Amino acid sequence: MANIKSQKKRALTNAKSQAANAGKKTQLKSAVKKVMTAVEAKDSEAAAKAYDAANSQLDKAVSNGLKKKNYAARQKSRLAKAVNSINK
Repeated sequence: MANIKSQKKRALTNAKSQAANAGKKTQLKSAVKKVMTAVEAKDSEAAAKAYDAANSQLDKAVSNGLKKKNYAARQKSRLAKAVNSINK
């Protein structure tokens, strides 16, 4: 642990931030998994709703700096391809 007061504060802030970000990452992964489980169950309506929710969460993760832009684009593409495969 640091000796300087401002660094002690910073360490506490970083710990809080890390915990919050871990929760957000978990929610994001869960949203992506919901889409994939709906696709596997061949439930196009549920998959479409879950896809919209996952897209929103991916966009928020990018805007908050939680994930990189290319990660979100790759996930969106992958999920869209999976959702569209049900409709064929």
